Amino acid sequence: MRKKYFLACVLLLVISNLKAQQYALFNTRTMFDAFENPAARSFTLDSSGKFASNFFFPNFAVNAAHKGSADDVIRKLANTGIYDTGTIPLGAGIRNKLFQNSNVYLATFRIFSSYKFNQEIGFAWQVRTDAYADYTNETLAILDSYKKFDAGPYEDVFNSSGYQQSYHQFSVGIRENWDKRLAFGLKLSLLSGIAYNKIDINNSYFYLDQLNNRLDIGVNGTYKGTFLYEDEIEKKMLIPTFKNPGLSVSLGTTYSSRSGYFLMGNIKDLGFIRWNKKSHVAKFNTIKSITDVANADVTEEVLEIAQDADEQKRFLTPTNAKADFLISRTFNFYKPSVVISKNLFHQGGDIAFVNTFKTGNLSASLTPVYNFNKFIMVGIQGMYQTPNFEFFLGTDNLGKSISLGRGINQSDALVGKGYIGGSIYMGLGIKFGQTVNHPMNLSTMPGVNGARVYKGFFRSIYDFFVKPKQF
Repeated sequence: MRKKYFLACVLLLVISNLKAQQYALFNTRTMFDAFENPAARSFTLDSSGKFASNFFFPNFAVNAAHKGSADDVIRKLANTGIYDTGTIPLGAGIRNKLFQNSNVYLATFRIFSSYKFNQEIGFAWQVRTDAYADYTNETLAILDSYKKFDAGPYEDVFNSSGYQQSYHQFSVGIRENWDKRLAFGLKLSLLSGIAYNKIDINNSYFYLDQLNNRLDIGVNGTYKGTFLYEDEIEKKMLIPTFKNPGLSVSLGTTYSSRSGYFLMGNIKDLGFIRWNKKSHVAKFNTIKSITDVANADVTEEVLEIAQDADEQKRFLTPTNAKADFLISRTFNFYKPSVVISKNLFHQGGDIAFVNTFKTGNLSASLTPVYNFNKFIMVGIQGMYQTPNFEFFLGTDNLGKSISLGRGINQSDALVGKGYIGGSIYMGLGIKFGQTVNHPMNLSTMPGVNGARVYKGFFRSIYDFFVKPKQF
């Protein structure tokens, strides 16, 4: 029985990628914006303090969604805790999709380091999770009971794929102006992997011989992961140890045109993680006959197919890198923005239309989003922001989040219809220290009285690699 729940845990980790990215926070000069979009500014000259931090108040974002004929099963499981696959059709290999991602900034610290180029340097510790699965009704049903199936035979009804990856990310970033309109940003990150699971089943077979109390089940595929046995799941997995090290880089640029348009482009979280030599790789192509099936633990037998083919060794995985583009313009109290975001290595992406309305220190945003996995979402956000304080609360999927919350609160599996989704994000930032002044208001000026003229980080790199050398 314990292995049945362990296999269910593995499945939930694997299938638990809706990549909404809190688009209403883009181009808001919040710390979240600055850390997620490397060239974005977060300080206001002549108003903000020189330092900024979240003071260990987590800035977090969580998104999840499920779409398919098993919606009612997942809704009932989420709302009531009851796992019941009795209502889903079996035998045709009907597929479902489940997506999840989270991004939690545990600690942030940012410095306004140079007046001349509006240079900012930031340090952050965050925890990220990305997951996606494309799986069949039968995959859910076999975890419930083999008795859900007729005799068969069934072919390829368990063909499924999915992955889950979670890791710590320790980052240092720098942004600065190239000139009055153009800016660049760079974010380098050291990663510490927490857990990884990926399964691909290419062929499958199932036949139940009730007369002879026998079950034949076959699978052909690959499993990669950091755990395959119950005793490998421990709380200390959450502690960053760098036993699974990785690196990633984010690059960004912004441009403000003379006509009032603001443009931003990013390549974000482009990197990899090397999982240690105790990780598991199982390539299996097995047909297993289970005798006395009435008294056997079928889920344990299925799990043993992967365990029997297990080989422990290192492997590399990419991070879920993305490319973003934003264009925006401000009309008095109203600022519309269009954002296009695409995952580089995994399927998925978004087109978002952010509508922000601002009065004084308060702002509200309404954001319709079309996800390339054929989801439509509507997000809202509220924010209170001054040059030295910011607090925001929002959701990328308002209607589905309310429906999910009501269903869980009432423990009612009938609350909600259509696909299932939930999203929430929240954050706080405080700036403190000496006020950052405009260069014209400084008591000293760069280059005067023999002071060294600072070229800027990105201009120095340009001069080193591009500018002709003089000998």
